[in-house]
Amino acid sequence: MSVVPRSLAARSLALTLALGSLTLAAPAATAVPPPAAPAPAPAASSPLPVVSPTPQSITRAGADIVVPARVEVVVGKDTDRAARTLLADTLHAHGVRHVDVRERASRHAQLSILLGPAARPDIARALTGTAVPQHAEGYALRAARRTVALGGTDATGQYYAVQTLKRLIVSPKGGGHHKARIAGASVSDFPSMPLRGSIEGFYGPPWTKAERLDHMDFLGTVKSNTYVYAPKDDPYHRDKWREPYPADKAAELDELVKRATAHHVRFTFAVSPGASICYSDPADTKALTAKLQAMYDLGVRTVSVPLDDISYTKWNCDADKAAFGAPGQGPAAKAQAGLLNALQKDFVATHPGMRPLQMVPTEYGDLKDSPYKQILRSTLDKPVEVMWTGTDVVPPSITVDQAKKASELFGRKVFVWDNYPVNDFGRTAGRLLLAPYDKREPGLSDHLTGLISNPMNQEAASKPAVFTMSDFAWNDRGYDRTRSGRQAALQLAGGDERLADAMQVFVDLNHLAPTFGTTPWQPQSPVFGPKTEAFWKRYATDPRGAILAFRPSVDALTRVPGALRRGLPDKLFLADAANWLDATELWGQAMRYGLDALTAVQNGDTAKAETARRAMDARATAATKITVDPKEHHQLGRVRLGDPFIEDFVTRVRTVFGRSK
Repeated sequence: MSVVPRSLAARSLALTLALGSLTLAAPAATAVPPPAAPAPAPAASSPLPVVSPTPQSITRAGADIVVPARVEVVVGKDTDRAARTLLADTLHAHGVRHVDVRERASRHAQLSILLGPAARPDIARALTGTAVPQHAEGYALRAARRTVALGGTDATGQYYAVQTLKRLIVSPKGGGHHKARIAGASVSDFPSMPLRGSIEGFYGPPWTKAERLDHMDFLGTVKSNTYVYAPKDDPYHRDKWREPYPADKAAELDELVKRATAHHVRFTFAVSPGASICYSDPADTKALTAKLQAMYDLGVRTVSVPLDDISYTKWNCDADKAAFGAPGQGPAAKAQAGLLNALQKDFVATHPGMRPLQMVPTEYGDLKDSPYKQILRSTLDKPVEVMWTGTDVVPPSITVDQAKKASELFGRKVFVWDNYPVNDFGRTAGRLLLAPYDKREPGLSDHLTGLISNPMNQEAASKPAVFTMSDFAWNDRGYDRTRSGRQAALQLAGGDERLADAMQVFVDLNHLAPTFGTTPWQPQSPVFGPKTEAFWKRYATDPRGAILAFRPSVDALTRVPGALRRGLPDKLFLADAANWLDATELWGQAMRYGLDALTAVQNGDTAKAETARRAMDARATAATKITVDPKEHHQLGRVRLGDPFIEDFVTRVRTVFGRSK
């Protein structure tokens, strides 16, 4: 059973009031207090820190452990190198000056951390009382007295154990003589879904090298193990799939593969030949195999062949008509299955270390049986992973029954490619999609092999959504969107509570998640929107009271951009969100002047009301002129946020002002 601090519920409730209570001003200066004695360790009954992704089981194992200046780390020949590096970096970040690495515990260290396989005798003894999961990538962690045991069922599990330890270390507030503490915890954990992560599969400007490297780091932090390289606008991925990558691009891919491996992320190379391949031509199969071989030589051990967004009403060569018949669903499936089976048998199965081939079917977003699905179901090799996007390209929800049906249709558990928070289609123009993951049913892990996000063209701005999606994929039955959204904000804010409040206000203004239909699957501004509606309802009978009650929310909104720019550690996020932060500041100022105008109207001060109204209009006009950066996105035009609530407010102020003249 997961243990969640009781204070979390109160914290979540408080967040719904964030726009009205957020204070971002620096605290007043105070006298420096005298040195304080070390605080006593929290008792075994005190709440544990929130860990994300949510562990399968986390309970108290004892009082917190003070982190001394010197720590002993006990490793063995099977200790994962990446986990060992991460542990050392984590300890140094929390004030440890000396890390003594040993193969045997000295028995006199103030703190010993044992890292390696859970079955290693010393780790197994230290884990007594904590169950060791028998799952790939699982781990057990036990922090009690002067020992922390970090045992993985495999190397990746060791790395994830250290990631959890990072979240169990609590640094003192205000520094001083207090030291960091490790929460006395027992954790038994493993992923509910084998495959978790993201696919760079959008249309428009691909991510830069720096963004991809940043994303590898991020995926490791949130315990996601999959990154699929599939940018639609990379010509060598799709249009020029037969051609090898130029030397400079191959070198970049090599660096990305190495960075991914360092964080236990599987760099999955996707090549999409469907728009031009001749399935019956051995030369094309040879060219495709050569492309995959080049990636294998770079260290890639997972490959994908997406066959999405192509037509099966025509062939790319006359030879395919002779080989498979007139174009159609059944013949297309037969041709595709033949190609994929050959790749699985002749390439994947013959190359050491390779994981099963992945593919995206041409029919990827529905639950209708068809000749296409029937042939794939009966002829596609069972190890091949089949991706599915849900009941639509952007589904409003995914239920257990739907996932079960999809698995039946394709003859295997499906791998969900969820088109969120991708913003490359018309209804997302001008938007950042930041809302926490939602409307995906607990229990999906019973019918899925994995879940990956298709992020936005803006890599770093995708992190709030990808964080929560990774949380769901790790433990879908333990997922709580409110808790996960807060943790995502804290992650970006570097653990600063007030900065996380500001981030959540910004998320609320960019909460809308459209579908291909007219109804969004996530609403816009679920916190700020009702506040504006409540303001106008009260204004009709109590103008002064309405203004007084609403002004703190508007002031908080206006301060958010400055707070994030001053304090947010993630500079790539700030770069991605720059235009939306500019617009937030201007719209906030416009609303503030709007309230000033309404106040002046109530006071009968026509001149002051006119001045405030003009200032409001100037800010609103400037906000509407802020546009999307063409270097980041192919959909140009003005940025949008907090709509329709913010612009409706300005319009209604103009109406009230007009009536008062």
